[in-house]
Amino acid sequence: MVSVQGPGLYMVIPMIDWVRTMDMRVQALAISRQQVITKDNVPVTIDGVLFFRVADAAQAVVRVEDFRYAISQFARMSLRDVVGQMTLDELLAEREQIESAIGSHVEKDTRAWGLHVESIRMEDIDMPEELKKMMSRQASAEREKRPNITKAEGDRDAAVNLAQAARTMRDSPGAMQLRTLQTIDGLGPTASNTVVLAIPVEVMNVIEQTGNFLKERRVGG
Repeated sequence: MVSVQGPGLYMVIPMIDWVRTMDMRVQALAISRQQVITKDNVPVTIDGVLFFRVADAAQAVVRVEDFRYAISQFARMSLRDVVGQMTLDELLAEREQIESAIGSHVEKDTRAWGLHVESIRMEDIDMPEELKKMMSRQASAEREKRPNITKAEGDRDAAVNLAQAARTMRDSPGAMQLRTLQTIDGLGPTASNTVVLAIPVEVMNVIEQTGNFLKERRVGG
């Protein structure tokens, strides 16, 4: 006859009664390193930790010989099955979802033994060194690309603004003169600043023609 007793003192008849003490607290069980081939044929090595507890002590003792060893084997097989259906990118990006899927598989297979899976955590994902170097180079290229894109976008925005300013000055006759006066005012009263004002060629031609006309008039008079 099998009976389950809680904490306390009980009479045990030697040679007749067989007693086994069961820890009902959450237990941690290491999952040894497993080599798994991902869906895109990348070999990875994974280890982890399984957290579980005994929900039904009688079932855990009667239904399975060594429940710790049995649940560890189920955890290893479930890990290989789930990871084998994932690509490397999915394995690295969806870690929590994969852990949840493995835990669900183990829980489904061991519930009849009176065990309850709390969670499973993958500790380390190891990849071939050559693949690590390739991923490192790709990450470096991505980091270098972002500042270049930002600079290019800044240059584009500056060019658009300059073109808009040029159109505004072209359409407003006084805009260029106002901008020139603002620039001169911004130079300040420092004596070391030299300002050179460029006069349009048309104005110079008008001045030259006027001077020639006045000169001819004086000579003729």
